[in-house]
Amino acid sequence: MFLEICTIQQNQNNESSVIALGNFDGVHLGHQELFKCGRSKAKELHCNFAVLLFDPHPFKILHPQRKLNLLTDQNERLEQFERNGVEKVFLWPFSLEFANTSPREFVKDILLRIGAVHVVIGFNYSFGAKGKGTPQDLEVFGQEYGFGVSILEAAKLNDRIISSSEIRRSLVNGDFSAAKAMMGHAPRLSGIVVHGDKRGRQLGYPTANLQTKEDLLIPKNGVYAVNSKIDGREYGGMMNIGIRPTFSSQQEQTVEIYFFDFDGDLYGKELTITIQARLRSEKKFEGKDEIILQLDKDRQEAIKALASLYK
Repeated sequence: MFLEICTIQQNQNNESSVIALGNFDGVHLGHQELFKCGRSKAKELHCNFAVLLFDPHPFKILHPQRKLNLLTDQNERLEQFERNGVEKVFLWPFSLEFANTSPREFVKDILLRIGAVHVVIGFNYSFGAKGKGTPQDLEVFGQEYGFGVSILEAAKLNDRIISSSEIRRSLVNGDFSAAKAMMGHAPRLSGIVVHGDKRGRQLGYPTANLQTKEDLLIPKNGVYAVNSKIDGREYGGMMNIGIRPTFSSQQEQTVEIYFFDFDGDLYGKELTITIQARLRSEKKFEGKDEIILQLDKDRQEAIKALASLYK
């Protein structure tokens, strides 16, 4: 399936679509249920299934002084959309001026303009200036303007409501397995490989130092089993997130990845790291020998964790 990306201005033929509304950060199991509903409705109505996204993220415009801490960057979100059967994505530029759009204007100037014949939303979706529009308001507008509305209840996993916020809390608190389960796929980190102090090379574990994209959430400090595609080939590895307390008293967080069986120059390359399992917390060691012993153990644990994915 080919995912079509377009602006609202490009939809000149008013092609009918079922529209899913939301930020869809993480594209978690709840979002996937919403997409399933949207695909089914689009099939029933013989039309496209599309998503409306604001770009940049509204939070970045409304709270420019605060970090976004996104679970997925734009590229990964689009990739997950395609995997979940979305056929078209409408991108609408978000601005402070647009933030003052009333709920009715949002419906008339955007939803009707992109040919919405049915809208799919979550139970807590809000729209319009200051989020004043509710799912029930959208149902009323739908009756007035002639489009249907499906409102999905909260998705749960083991009686725990699945949300992007809950997944962020789990990642920050080190409850990685819960976060991964709620997402329904492995979290990722993306960024550019930059020069480090080459300390890993001195230990026999040369690492790629990743300068992550500024808006992405970084999970809790610790060691993780990961994999990544480099020049079309997949490599397993282990990633350390932390402040390297053995070597420095500074609190600057670093992200370093050691890839198994890789020997090459990664400086300047953009990598996407898929995080598969959390192995342990960050530790302070007494010396070089103790670190190497632990790294050897981490390597074996990472290999075991990655191998379990293919059983």
